[in-house]
Amino acid sequence: MKTKREEEKGEGEEHVKRQKLLEQSSSPSPSPPRLAFDNALLPLASYDDDEEEEDDDERRGASGVRVGNNVGRIAQNGPRDGSEYDDEDEDDDDGEKGLSQGKRNRVIELRRDCPYLDTVNRQVLDFDFEKFCSVSLSNLNVYACLVCGKYYQGRGQKSHAYTHSLEAGHHVYINLRTEKVYCLPDGYEINDPSLDDIRHVLNPRFTRGQVEKLDRNKQWSRALDGSDYLPGMVGLNNIKETDFVNVTIQSLMRVTPLRNFFLIPENYQHSKSPLVHRFGELTRKIWHARNFKGQVSPHEFLQAVMKASKKRFRIGAQSDPVEFISWLLNTLHADLRNSKRNSSIIHQCFQGELEVVKELHGRSASEKRGNSDEQNNGSAADGGTEHNNIFTETSRMPFLMLGLDLPPPPLFQDVMEKNIIPQVPLFNILKKFDGESITEVVRPHIARMRYRVTKLPQYIILHMRRFTKNNFFVEKNPTLGLPSPEELLRQMLSCAMIAMSYVASVNFPVKNLELKDYIPLPTPKENQKLRSKYDLIANIVHDGKPGEGSYRVFVQRKSEELWYEMQDLHVSETLPQMVALSETYMQIYEQQN
Repeated sequence: MKTKREEEKGEGEEHVKRQKLLEQSSSPSPSPPRLAFDNALLPLASYDDDEEEEDDDERRGASGVRVGNNVGRIAQNGPRDGSEYDDEDEDDDDGEKGLSQGKRNRVIELRRDCPYLDTVNRQVLDFDFEKFCSVSLSNLNVYACLVCGKYYQGRGQKSHAYTHSLEAGHHVYINLRTEKVYCLPDGYEINDPSLDDIRHVLNPRFTRGQVEKLDRNKQWSRALDGSDYLPGMVGLNNIKETDFVNVTIQSLMRVTPLRNFFLIPENYQHSKSPLVHRFGELTRKIWHARNFKGQVSPHEFLQAVMKASKKRFRIGAQSDPVEFISWLLNTLHADLRNSKRNSSIIHQCFQGELEVVKELHGRSASEKRGNSDEQNNGSAADGGTEHNNIFTETSRMPFLMLGLDLPPPPLFQDVMEKNIIPQVPLFNILKKFDGESITEVVRPHIARMRYRVTKLPQYIILHMRRFTKNNFFVEKNPTLGLPSPEELLRQMLSCAMIAMSYVASVNFPVKNLELKDYIPLPTPKENQKLRSKYDLIANIVHDGKPGEGSYRVFVQRKSEELWYEMQDLHVSETLPQMVALSETYMQIYEQQN
């Protein structure tokens, strides 16, 4: 017989062994390596409910059955045909509770035939909105019901999706992250190629070969409602006062290197910025040829914009597209830049360089030098010189956009009691950057500025300064921009030979804008050709009063060299000569090869 001390010792050893077994069984399985962008959009989300994406080499045996904590069960009972093991939270309807309780192992049967596939309704599916459960408003383990289109959390027996399948009799669900389809309440996975079109709409994907052929594709696509649409020329939903975002996105979609970069997620998988990935998703949806509908809602992108800009740009508040594109390009560059070269696809497309000569009067040289250093923002300066109480400083400044000053509108009416809208040649506007014209500035201090372009970007953004703000109101300048007189005469003579109505195309050069005719450009290096000729690819227009009104954009489709007018969901083909008839606000020109 054992003594009382021996019995207590034995019980203590058994207790220690039991604790070790419990710790081993409750310890999580080794997680698979994941890409950097997997959780960039949902940093707080956990997908313990769906571990099917784990590495096949680590998690599956040679027979194709999941191994790990289930080895004992497989050795004892053997796997069933067409099934695999899946780790799922016991209570995946409650994210926090599911995370705290650990996992239980269960077998997931894989079936190709499902009697409920004919209940799938593609007409109600819309994956443009945020992936939140319609009941719990959680972004954990969200599934879309393929019968009614609503989002529900989890697929366990206490989850909202499981409950919905019993109450509504809707049985087919797709995981919005893994793209796997399940039948509830039975719980088996459906492997049927007829569902691939839904996966492509949920997450559009392009090969590099498809991306290279986009600008040569002339084929139309057909939506589920029978309407035809052109990939890349789809309308964007105006959620509420978001037309300033829509025209900016439509314009940037014409910048070929930028578009091609964001069509391939591997190019920016290192970035953890939700704004970068939302912009990439929106780009792929706009250019996808297998959409269920002929328009796209930028709702998720707008949510990322609101968060990244700290509600500087938000739904329901009209903003300036020039301010928005400036913020967007600088933010995307900061999130994408290479730490070694400080470069990104943004700078490769849009960054040019200016030589800025600043003259200040009546202040000591030391004060001027200090003030100029504060305003350089990292640009290279020569230290400055002082002569006859005039301090001159020359610096090199990078730019992503050039602002053009318009002449003031007329103060008096004509004999018909109407203000004549002035028309100024583009030559006069661009003289600001010839290195000789003087621009007077008042803030932060009175100075005389001279600008000269020393490096031309591949894509140049021109901004017409139409709005003037003061302490009381915002004033809009209605001046129209025109080509030079010689270019105007040539166009008029050419147009008159075609049709009298063609004279309307005099407003802005749509093709062959030769900058070297307007401004002096630097001499190219040896074995390099000066590329100074540009074609217009996007033209943003403002209609209405300042602070109100709306924005629309004219964009070019390269495959057919046709022009389209786009205003939110409205997309229509237009004539090239109609592009410059309205009050141009911002333009994007592409450098000719």
